[in-house]
Amino acid sequence: MATSKSVHGAASADEPWPSRPYAWFVVMVLLLAYTSSFVDRQILTLLVEPIRADLKITDTQFSLLTGLAFSATYTIAGFPFAWLADRFSRRGVIIAGIAAWSIMTAGCGLARNFGGLFLTRMGVGIGEATLSPAAYSLIADYFPLGRRATAMAVYSIGVFIGAGAALIVGGQVIAVVSQGPRLSLPGFGRLEPWQVAFLYVAAPGPIIALLMLLVREPLRRGIARTRTAEKIVPYIATRWRAFVPLLLAFGLSNILPGAYAHWAPAFLMRSHGMDAAQAGLVLGSMFLVLSTLGVVLSGGLVERLRSVGRPDAPILAQSLAVAACIPFAVATPLLHGDAALISLAGLSLVIGLMHALPVVSVQLIVPNQLRARAAAVYFLVSNFIAVGLGPLIVALVSDRILRDPAKIGTALAIVSVVAGGLSLILFLLALRPYRACAEEAQAWDQPLGHA
Repeated sequence: MATSKSVHGAASADEPWPSRPYAWFVVMVLLLAYTSSFVDRQILTLLVEPIRADLKITDTQFSLLTGLAFSATYTIAGFPFAWLADRFSRRGVIIAGIAAWSIMTAGCGLARNFGGLFLTRMGVGIGEATLSPAAYSLIADYFPLGRRATAMAVYSIGVFIGAGAALIVGGQVIAVVSQGPRLSLPGFGRLEPWQVAFLYVAAPGPIIALLMLLVREPLRRGIARTRTAEKIVPYIATRWRAFVPLLLAFGLSNILPGAYAHWAPAFLMRSHGMDAAQAGLVLGSMFLVLSTLGVVLSGGLVERLRSVGRPDAPILAQSLAVAACIPFAVATPLLHGDAALISLAGLSLVIGLMHALPVVSVQLIVPNQLRARAAAVYFLVSNFIAVGLGPLIVALVSDRILRDPAKIGTALAIVSVVAGGLSLILFLLALRPYRACAEEAQAWDQPLGHA
């Protein structure tokens, strides 16, 4: 039987936690990497109109680029990379991934047709699959339980900083490039403005990879001494009453922010007459300010609930956030003018509150040996449902049921009601078994050597 002593780099009983300043430095480096990855991932949503026009593709085809092409490879590749992260250097896995997704993002800018763009988006998904499972595992070994939720929430801010930067900077890049002389590359010819935008956002990758060399691999803590703690499938199978409804609930609830992240730029351009730069500025500013604030508040809320004896704090907080999100998600596309923008602002805040809680929830009920793989399982289910199917379902409702591209907002509202309501039911089913798993996990959160 494998024991915790077989885990490389396990902490001894008297090993102190890393210093708080250095631990936060690591979080900032990981945050920078996450931000860059999300810029590379999100920039495509702002380019929907020029790509559709240049490559002559439909909304459904575009949804495959933003959803399935990325999410399928992202989730499948996550498992082997998570296995490596649970056993070897998490820093090394992340550095290799940064190099890969940067190269593939530049490749998106050189694509000449739907097939080429689909393949390079798959490559971006493979590269980015290395980051979050390894990053969450690293953060858990840098912070004790009482500060872990806040640290993970701060790392999660990278989604909204990256999305905001992609929308704001991407929109301005398109405007500048469109007005200036066209860039030409040997062997590729003249590039369209949307292609140049991909080359720009790929550029920071090598610098971030070098910064990751300053991150030390911490000693591993929270190691369980049970037979099922070495393999993810048996571990989840013995606790299925918590994991099955929980993972499905997170996947369904993430359809709301996932669908809006993919289709909100098109909604503002089609229904509110904005151009790419204006839509990018509006959405990017909301993501940067309001969604970031929501993420920070989520970490404090979880730690506050835990301090008053609620081991199910992440699930309780997520349920409240989803309940608050549904009205905003439904109202935003049905309102007009300033009212729609005010509702979108409220939605941005609540989406931030929802974002960090799923992975925090999972990380708090698995042992160290499985943290990266547990994160990969979460991303598999969540991304397949929220990223792979969510945008596609919205597009199908728009294309096949409403039969009007201008009604993309109505499609968002319909999908939000159904997905949000189902997720709340599943969260209620998961509460009691989750509490049992969280109480079990508290005994592991000691360095190797404690009883």
